[in-house]
Amino acid sequence: MFSRIKEEIAVVFERDPAARNTWEVITCYPGFHALLVHRLAHGLWRARLQWLARLTSHVGRFLTGIEIHPGASVGQRFFIDHGMGVVIGETAEIGDDCTLYHGVTLGGTSWSKGKRHPTLGNGVVVGAGAKILGPITVGDGARVGSNAVVVKSVPPGATAIGIPAHVVEKGAGEKTGFAAYAVGADMNDPLVKAIHDLINHSVSTDQRIDRMLEQLERLGVASGEVAERDQFDANYLNKIVD
Repeated sequence: MFSRIKEEIAVVFERDPAARNTWEVITCYPGFHALLVHRLAHGLWRARLQWLARLTSHVGRFLTGIEIHPGASVGQRFFIDHGMGVVIGETAEIGDDCTLYHGVTLGGTSWSKGKRHPTLGNGVVVGAGAKILGPITVGDGARVGSNAVVVKSVPPGATAIGIPAHVVEKGAGEKTGFAAYAVGADMNDPLVKAIHDLINHSVSTDQRIDRMLEQLERLGVASGEVAERDQFDANYLNKIVD
């Protein structure tokens, strides 16, 4: 038990550069507190002491602003950063090494009993304000961008952004705007949407050019223009920023 608590304290230092010392984590991190309360509530739930489990969970919600149903299954090294407004439903399943930011909802889309909440694989990161709804699966190592609304399963290693969320090409998440907190492409701001459209177009064009250059190299054609293209991209982005 104590070794597991030490492991979860260590996770805070790994994923939050603002953490300064162990005492600060123990006393001032609501995500850590919510997880400790949930471990207790989940044990009571499994022992069929449902009312006591719900009461324990309710106290944890009051103290931390994080609502985790005692029936939810949570893996090891789970980290909730900031945490206010996080809601995790009864049949949600969360794998090992997952990270959730504030305002995340793992919710259901049905009033019927049975599996109705999402399953997160290992190493999943869910950005602030994201909503993952229904008995869907977010695969190992996948990421969900801030403010996304996910209603379909996300493949392992992929990145889902937008409303409704769509999966961007594997490996393109960094370029297409995944962020734990930042402004997302789904915001109702025409300038933001235009910028994200330009970024996505640029990513798509770069990927097509890279594939063409790979084919040219296989045919024995020199590809020295790669450096020129990269320099052009850098100059172009500098002009936009300026």
